[in-house]
Amino acid sequence: MRRLGAVLLGLVLLASGCAAGPGTAEPSKPHKKPNFIFVLADDLDDTLMPYMPKTARDITAQGVTLNRYYVNLSWCCPSRASTLRGQYAHNTGVWSNNPPNGGFMEFYKRGEEKDTLATWLAKAGYRNGLFGKYLNGYPEQVPSLPLTRVPPGWDTWVAPVAGHPFQGFDYTLNVNGSLVKRPPSPKTYLTDVLSQYAQQFVTAQDKRPFFAYIAPVTPHPPAVPAPRHKKLYPGLKAPRTPAYDAAPAGKTTEVRRLPPLTSGEERRWDTLFRHRAQSMRAIDDMVDALVTALRAAGRLDDTYIVVTSDNGFHIGDYRMPPGKNTGYEGDIRVPFVVRGPGVPAGRTVSALAGNTDVAPTLLDLAGARRPPIVDGRSLRPLLAGRRPSGWRSAYLLEHGTARGTHPAARYDGPGKPPDPYTPRTRTQFYLPVFTGLRTDRYLYLDYATGERELYDMERDPYQLHNLAAADPAEVERLTTWIGRLSDCAAAACRTAEARPPER
Repeated sequence: MRRLGAVLLGLVLLASGCAAGPGTAEPSKPHKKPNFIFVLADDLDDTLMPYMPKTARDITAQGVTLNRYYVNLSWCCPSRASTLRGQYAHNTGVWSNNPPNGGFMEFYKRGEEKDTLATWLAKAGYRNGLFGKYLNGYPEQVPSLPLTRVPPGWDTWVAPVAGHPFQGFDYTLNVNGSLVKRPPSPKTYLTDVLSQYAQQFVTAQDKRPFFAYIAPVTPHPPAVPAPRHKKLYPGLKAPRTPAYDAAPAGKTTEVRRLPPLTSGEERRWDTLFRHRAQSMRAIDDMVDALVTALRAAGRLDDTYIVVTSDNGFHIGDYRMPPGKNTGYEGDIRVPFVVRGPGVPAGRTVSALAGNTDVAPTLLDLAGARRPPIVDGRSLRPLLAGRRPSGWRSAYLLEHGTARGTHPAARYDGPGKPPDPYTPRTRTQFYLPVFTGLRTDRYLYLDYATGERELYDMERDPYQLHNLAAADPAEVERLTTWIGRLSDCAAAACRTAEARPPER
C-alpha cells in the first residue's frame, strides 16, 4: 500500500564514475577490529566540496568517492534518525524536526535510542563518542529529561544543549553528563572545540576500537565561519547552474508561482553561499587535524574515515529560496568520501547508496551482525571500488508527516495550510507531501496532490524537463515500484530495491 497522504507540507526554506575490474577484492576484515570516524556535516551539498582542500588531499585522494549517495528524506532529524538506525523514515517514524511526528521526542518516545549504531557497536566491544549535533530537539523536546542526559551506547558525549551553537559561539555543552558553558571567545568556535574533544577521544590510551560520530552544525544557515576564515573567497557567488533562477515549468503548482529572483535576493544568497564555503574550512581543518593525530598515534591505517552530510542544499534552484526538503537532486544527493583499510585510493563508484546503509556498513566492517530491523545494506563491496551483481536499482525518497485524505489533515509548519492553494511569499511556500524514487536513470516524484515529476537524469541532470506526461508507461512502472517500497521493512526493502517491475 502506498504511504502517500493528501496533505500539504509547509516548508520554511530560509535558513559518472569508474568501477574496478572483477578481480578487485573487498576491504578485508582485519584481524583486529577497525576504528571509525564518521563526520556528518549539516546541510553540506556537493557545491561546497571544492572548498575543502585538506579533505580532498587526506580523504578523497586516499579513498573512494560514492557519487550517487542519497538521503531518504532531505531534512535534518529524519536523515539523522535513518543514519543511526539504518531504516527508511516510514520505519523510524521520524518525519520532521518537530513533534508530534518527528524530532528527538518521536525518536525517544518510540524507544529507538535503545537500538542504534552506538548500542550495536557497544555490544561489539567498541567505545563510542558523539561530538556535536545529535537529533533536533535534544533534549528539550522531552521536558522530563535533564540537559545532562546521555543516550544509551555512548561512552563519551559532547553535545550542545543551550545557547547559540548555530552562531558558532556562546553555547553550553553537555560533556559526559556535566554542563560546560563556553562564552564567546576566538578559542571557543564550536567546530574547533568539537575537533579538540574528538582528537582527545581518538588518541586516548584505550585498547578498545572506537567509533567517533562528529557532527558540526555548519554549513547550516546562518553558516557563521571561524574568525580566521571570514575574509576568504571575496566576491564568491552561488553557482549559476542551469537550474538557477530557471522558470519552474513542470514543477508543482506552488513552485511554478515563484517569480524571477530579484537583484537583492541574489546579493543576499551570494553572501550566504560565501559564508557556507567559509564555514567549511573549519571542518576541513578538523578532518586534517584528526588525520594528523591518528598518524602520530599509529592508528591511521586501522581507521575508516567518512565525510558526508545529513542532506543537501539549494540556493535559487527553480527560483526557490535557500533550503532543502525537496526531492530534487541538489537536496537528496550528498557528498560521501571514505578512506580506510583496504579502500583503494582515488576511486569513484557510481552505484546507488544511501544513509540507510551507514549502520549496516560499519557493523559489517566491525565483524558484527546486522540487526533484523535494518533496511539498508553494507557498502563494503563499493568501498572496494566495485558494484556487485544484484545491487539495488532504486532508492526510496520520502517526505511527509501524515497519511490523511484532507489537505489540512496535518501541517508541519507555522500557521495553517492553504485550502486550496494560495500564493505565498518566496521564503514561505507550500509543497505537497511526496514519495519518490531515484533509480539508476530516473528521478521520479509522486506528490499527494496528484502532480508527478519524472526526469531522465542521464540527459537532464538539472531536472528542467518533466517527462511525466510524455512517458506514462514509465510513470506507471515507477509508481508500482514505490508501492513495493513505501511499506517495506528490513530484508523486504533490499529485495524490492533490486527487483524493478517490468515495463
